[in-house]
Amino acid sequence: MTSPASNTPLKPEVNAYRRWYSSLHPSLQLIGLQLWLPLFFIVAFCLCYVAAFHAPHAHDVPVGIVGSAEQFDAALAGTAPGVIDVQSFTTVDDAKNAVLSGRVAVAVDPASSTIFKASAHQYQVAALVPVIVTPALQSLGITPSTVDLAPLPPYDEYGTVSMYLMLAWCIGGYMVAMFIGLMGAPLRHRSRMAVIVVGGALISLITNVLAGPVVGAVEGHFGALFLIAWGWIVAVGLAVNGLSYFAGRFIAVPAMVIFVFLSMPSSGAAYPSWFMPEPFAWLNNVVVGSGITEMLKRELYGVGPGFSRGIIMMVAYAAVGLVLMFVGKPYLEWRRVRRVLSGRTTMFADANNANREFLTRERDEILERHGLLRTETGTIHTIPVDERQSVNGDIDEPTAPGMFLGTTGGLEPEQASARAHGSGGTHDEQ
Repeated sequence: MTSPASNTPLKPEVNAYRRWYSSLHPSLQLIGLQLWLPLFFIVAFCLCYVAAFHAPHAHDVPVGIVGSAEQFDAALAGTAPGVIDVQSFTTVDDAKNAVLSGRVAVAVDPASSTIFKASAHQYQVAALVPVIVTPALQSLGITPSTVDLAPLPPYDEYGTVSMYLMLAWCIGGYMVAMFIGLMGAPLRHRSRMAVIVVGGALISLITNVLAGPVVGAVEGHFGALFLIAWGWIVAVGLAVNGLSYFAGRFIAVPAMVIFVFLSMPSSGAAYPSWFMPEPFAWLNNVVVGSGITEMLKRELYGVGPGFSRGIIMMVAYAAVGLVLMFVGKPYLEWRRVRRVLSGRTTMFADANNANREFLTRERDEILERHGLLRTETGTIHTIPVDERQSVNGDIDEPTAPGMFLGTTGGLEPEQASARAHGSGGTHDEQ
């Protein structure tokens, strides 16, 4: 809608709520428009972290056995119904490889009465699953002993290093791109990508230096971990950057949901997918946390499915981000043109403009109280002494404070009182 005389867009009439909200102190407006973030955070935390971890229980846990599985399966039906999914292997070596690769939680060799586990791949599995299958083996007359094929080192006793490194890399990647989306709208694609790539290298360097030489949670593997971290941070950054064209200032919502709140519970770093409820168990197949964690375990301890799965996931996230980036920029420009032609504004933009005007007025008042005056050209002049009394008289007029609207000058009552007191002292001296 445009004005016939000036051919400029007319500002549409806003509703009563927006008119009321715009009457609040500009700083309160900005604070209120950001309170959605802590609300979103606590809701997502409860729905994802608390819901996922409050009662993990084993279900469909793959357990290998060397030889026939019939008797073992029948025994488990009596001692742990619906918990174990038995898989048969022809040789002990095949069963061991399945444990090390993570295809099965543990493997049983009835001939040697041995349970093979790999603590480095999943500490919780290595601790809990042998306890679950032992009663079934005992019912078959087998008293098993346990052999750890991949024990954890003393500097990572519970296997949590990979989980926290994964979190650091995910958060680093999405935060770099999130700020690009919030503040770098005018930047070209190459500039955005350069920031993500350079920022990713810096974050990778810092986290690996801190985790390794400084903290001592990792020994060696610096070059490989640097490259893994860099690749994943860039992939996450590209994905968030692509989403930012569509989510705008709310980019934190999809970024945190995808790369933190869903990724961490579904990653298998804290509990494997066999212990998690849906949809977290299924999401283990697609979340970045799963790909990062498995690559870390493979590099650090030689366990897990290998690097190919993680690399495929990394490339997929980066590719999706690039597609969203090239599609998103024209979409963002179309939205801006549409908003300009319609004359519409957002509450956040209005609050920012009001706050900018308020801060300008407040700055000028502070300068005047100190005998200074800012001209239209931006230069600062000293107010002559004989003119300061009238200036002080103008700016020290009584104001009526309000809880939400503030004083007329936008300052707090204490500041207004202090100004009046200081002005009175000046008049007395004169």
